[in-house]
Amino acid sequence: MSAEVIPIPRAALHEQVAQRLRQMLVEGRIAPGAKLNERELSELLNVSRTPLREAIKMLAAEGLVELLPNRGAVAVSLSEQDILDTFEVMAGLEAQSGELAAQRITPEELAEIQAMHFEMMAAYTRRDLSTYYALNSRIHSAISAAAKNPVLAQVYQQVNARLQALRFRSNQDGEKWKRAVKEHDKMIEALAAHDGAAMRDVLLTHLRNKREVVLEQMRDVRRKEAS
Repeated sequence: MSAEVIPIPRAALHEQVAQRLRQMLVEGRIAPGAKLNERELSELLNVSRTPLREAIKMLAAEGLVELLPNRGAVAVSLSEQDILDTFEVMAGLEAQSGELAAQRITPEELAEIQAMHFEMMAAYTRRDLSTYYALNSRIHSAISAAAKNPVLAQVYQQVNARLQALRFRSNQDGEKWKRAVKEHDKMIEALAAHDGAAMRDVLLTHLRNKREVVLEQMRDVRRKEAS
């Protein structure tokens, strides 16, 4: 982590801190398995230990960090089986959310998602992965919200939190990123057509492809470490 001080507004301080830490975890600035050093993070984010600890508790509840005895907070590191299990559940949740969203989405919700998609494509053109991914995440959350099933939305958010960092890194391969963008084009088309079956199919394909990219990246790292 760099020594750059990141100023944070004082309102809802622990939530602001949680958001900054969440971004650092997702973008790999805090690596999987790494300990969250409270002294370093306090200096980096320019906050005291109290809001930092509250923020870490929030991230632990989301499944992004683990609170371990005698070690403190550690960034979650998923095994290959954890990834398979989580993507299996996530694919079902995304497919159901997408199918219901296609049936229930309002014109206003559709227009908002289309606008975010346009912004996301601009970020893709600039190869601005951080902005692209933030918009990508908002689009998926908006699709989940458009399903208008609060129980499904809550479970979706809980499970998806475990995969955020992995989904971010899956776009670091240029060809795989290009394929993901094309899948998003198909999502927007299916939503606009109110085609629930097409939306289900494209989301299942999208999650399956994400899973394969993530597993391929994990295996590449293992091969390099073993050589």
